Amino acid sequence: MPVELYTITLILPEHLMENKPLIYLAPFQGITGITFRSVYARHFRGVDKLFTPFFTAIQHSNKLPARKLQELGEPYENGIEVVPQILSKDADEINRFAIFCKHLGFSEVNWNLGCPYPQVAGKKRGSGMLPYPGMIDEILGKVMAETGIRVSVKCRLGYYSPNEIFDLVTVFNQSRISELTIHARIGKQLYSGNTDLETFGKVISLCSVPLAYNGDIFSVTDFQALQKKFPSIDTWMIGRGLLYDPFLPAAIKGIAISANRQASIRKFIDDLYYAYRKQKNDSLSVISTLKEYWAYLSLSFDDPHKVFNRLKKVKTFDEYEDAVALVFREFEWKGSEKTRL
Repeated sequence: MPVELYTITLILPEHLMENKPLIYLAPFQGITGITFRSVYARHFRGVDKLFTPFFTAIQHSNKLPARKLQELGEPYENGIEVVPQILSKDADEINRFAIFCKHLGFSEVNWNLGCPYPQVAGKKRGSGMLPYPGMIDEILGKVMAETGIRVSVKCRLGYYSPNEIFDLVTVFNQSRISELTIHARIGKQLYSGNTDLETFGKVISLCSVPLAYNGDIFSVTDFQALQKKFPSIDTWMIGRGLLYDPFLPAAIKGIAISANRQASIRKFIDDLYYAYRKQKNDSLSVISTLKEYWAYLSLSFDDPHKVFNRLKKVKTFDEYEDAVALVFREFEWKGSEKTRL
C-alpha cells in the first residue's frame, strides 16, 4: 500500500472538506464510546459530528465520576465536533449535564428520545416518552429556559404508532431546539422491518427546526435514493452502515479513499485493539468489546458468517490476534455495497 496515499487520507483537516451533505455518526451504546470515536476520527473522513452514547444518572453539575468523565472525552476529535447525549426524563438532570458539558467546552448536548429497548422505553425514557408530548413539552420548556447551550433531539416517529410524531413536531417547533434527528421507525420495531419513509416525508413540510434523517443508510446507493426522495434534507445520521463500512461517509461525499481498503481496515482494527487494551489496562473485557463491533464489521467481508465465527470464540489476546490475522489473510473486505440489506 502506498504510504503517501494512506497518510493523506488520515491527515487532511476536516474543516477543508465540503460540508454538504452533513453526516453524523449515530450514538451506539457499547460501541461508539471515546476509544472508538478517537481511533475512527484519526483513520476516516467524511463525518461532521460524533454523537456519544447516552449518559444517565447525572447527580451533580460540577463533576462527573471519573469513568463517565473519561468516556465523555474532548469537545473535538481530530477536528470533528463531539456532541454528548443524555437519556433522561428529568429536566433538572438534563440541565445539570448541559451545564457540565458547557464548562468543558462542548457547544451542544443531545436529548435521547429514540432508544427503543424495552428496559429503557418501559420507564418512559428514550422512545418510551414519545406517546407523551405534554411531558416532553414541559421538560423542554424548562431545559431551553435554563441550559445556556444548544440542545438537539434525536427521536423516532413514535413508540406505538408513527402518527405520534405529528403532535411531537408541534412541540419541537415551539421549543427552539437546535436540530431534530428522526430515525424513521417506531420504538416497538427496534431495528426490524422497514423504515417509514412516507411518514418522514410528511414531517418535512411540518417541521420548522433543522431536520436530519436517520435509518438504513448502508451504502452510497441507499444514500442516493434517500437524497433523491428527500432533496430538502442535507443532514444525515448513519449508525449501523458506518459500523459495517467505516469508509461510507467519505464515499458518500466523494472523498478520495485509500486504494488498498483492506489494508486500511486492518490498520484501523489493529489500532482500535491496542487503544482498547490501553484504555482498559489489558483487561480481557477488551475481547468482548471488540466482538461486539466485529458483529457489524464482519458483514462487509465476502463470507460474514465464517469471518465472525473466527472471532466469536476467542478468549485471549493471542487467540484474538491470530483470528484477526487469519481473517485478513483468507477473506476479502468488500465494503458497503456488500452490506446492503
